[in-house]
Amino acid sequence: MTKHKTLKQWVDSVAALCAPDSVYWCDGSREEYDRLVALMKKEGIATQLNPQKLPNSFLFRSDPSDVARVENRTYIASTSKDEAGPTNNWIDPVELKKTMSGLYAGCMKGRVMYVIPFSMGPIGSAISKIGIEITDSPYVVVNMHIMTRVGSKVLDVLGETGEFIPCLHSVGKPLAAGESDNGKWPCAPLDKKYIAHFPEERLIWSYGSGYGGNALLGKKCLALRIASVMARDEGWLAEHMLILSITSPAGIKKYIAAAFPSACGKTNLAMLIPTIPGWKVECIGDDIAWMKFGSDGRLYAINPEAGFFGVAPGTSTESNPNAMKSISKNTIFTNVALTQDNDVWWEGIGYDAPEGKIIDWNGKEWDRTKPAAHPNARFTAPARQCPAIAPEWEDPKGVPISAFLFGGRRPSTVPLVYETFSWQHGVFTAATIGSEVTAAALDLKAGTVRRDPFAMLPFCGYNMGDYLAHWLSFSSRTDEAKLPKIYCVNWFRKSADNKWLWPGFGDNSRVLKWIFERLEGKAKGVESPIGVLPARDALDLAGLAIPPGNIDELLKVSGPEWRAELPSMRDHFNAIGPRMPKALYHELQKLEERLASI
Repeated sequence: MTKHKTLKQWVDSVAALCAPDSVYWCDGSREEYDRLVALMKKEGIATQLNPQKLPNSFLFRSDPSDVARVENRTYIASTSKDEAGPTNNWIDPVELKKTMSGLYAGCMKGRVMYVIPFSMGPIGSAISKIGIEITDSPYVVVNMHIMTRVGSKVLDVLGETGEFIPCLHSVGKPLAAGESDNGKWPCAPLDKKYIAHFPEERLIWSYGSGYGGNALLGKKCLALRIASVMARDEGWLAEHMLILSITSPAGIKKYIAAAFPSACGKTNLAMLIPTIPGWKVECIGDDIAWMKFGSDGRLYAINPEAGFFGVAPGTSTESNPNAMKSISKNTIFTNVALTQDNDVWWEGIGYDAPEGKIIDWNGKEWDRTKPAAHPNARFTAPARQCPAIAPEWEDPKGVPISAFLFGGRRPSTVPLVYETFSWQHGVFTAATIGSEVTAAALDLKAGTVRRDPFAMLPFCGYNMGDYLAHWLSFSSRTDEAKLPKIYCVNWFRKSADNKWLWPGFGDNSRVLKWIFERLEGKAKGVESPIGVLPARDALDLAGLAIPPGNIDELLKVSGPEWRAELPSMRDHFNAIGPRMPKALYHELQKLEERLASI
């Protein structure tokens, strides 16, 4: 328990509203985790996997309507609509609280109300934040055990007067007497789902969904939407970024943060195994970075999470061997297929589905003409299990960032890599990043291209124009030479016959090497209208069987293709509205002028 009066009053008020059968304060212990998993196993919600193949690992299945983020049911309930901006869904906070309070009334009847004290970031770090999540889902509790630092030590740091972010979650529908959840977590109909953020109050309410970022409220809700507002107000950055270290054969280590929309290779890059001799890449984090200025004027980053919540389909020993080793034990799998010997399987795992009866993600015998695993099926695994985890991944001081990478899934136009001309040009480049939509967003059409500034479009908790202005302001907060250099990358360019031009995966280390050497002032570059490209002989291609024509195409900047991008960039800026920084319109004009020469 706690002596924090405000926290106790809040917990008591939620219990009075939601009417659970009992209230339980989580201590974060292994015994607690094992007990809750055993409870869900008994109720048919969890399936224990083969202990010889996947020790202490379990499979869960969701309702078919509850498999991904629901962006059109995710709200930024700021006091004014302008503060949320046109890229967020807004509802008046008074109206939304009235609606949701009606839904919360009695919603935990028949269930336990769990109180989860958690730290985003190493407990006690000056960059970390404390949250308290209340939930009626034991599935959420065990996932939070993996994804955050949970328990009594968090309450010790919080003390009697410390700051915390209140996070309230319920799966929704209360249980009637004698009713069970029938082997899947319950959820509300789509029009009753709400993932609500109240930025001025630093408050999160979620109702009706049990899926990942909708229910694990430390993740996207706190670590990005609410934290981005706190970062704006306090002068730091909360970003949808992986963090990795790269070490040269000479033993020089640099840290890179990179932002990509979901399913665009973030986890693969974070855990990359280089194919070039003597180079080493280690993982600090695969999804979120919080960055504050150190006393030396550089940005220092922590990974606020303690686990990986990764997309399973497409993850294999070829694409990401470190991820496969990370999920070899103590892992929660959600919406993957179950084999006859209680192993897991998904499309893109690297081998054909085994013979025999396979149960698909819906809990039915698999029709082999349909997907066995949901395209957004997930694994939740402790970060400490990653073979490539960096020794300093939990350093409370953070690590100094030397470069930012931004990219998306683009089959044409965007080169393999280029360096931006300045901080302002880099912010412009990140603000106009485009990518094909993936299955991670439930209510968007997969395969279409949308512009996703900084890969933060679904996660920024305030007006996107103000967010971009916040990024621009960093050049006046420190010596610009101390800020990270900004690069754009694109692993997904294709040939005219729809074949990949770049092998990707471990060979992306060749791009990282060029960036590393650029930071050292050693690698050659060629200026183009969009930025500085690698010189033809600057990429280390030793041992790589790739046609010379592919490299030419990968580094090509086509004037007609880029000029065709300009109208959608301007439309994108116009859609952000009157708070769109004029400096970025100026960068757009300069790009147009440079492109006129090719």
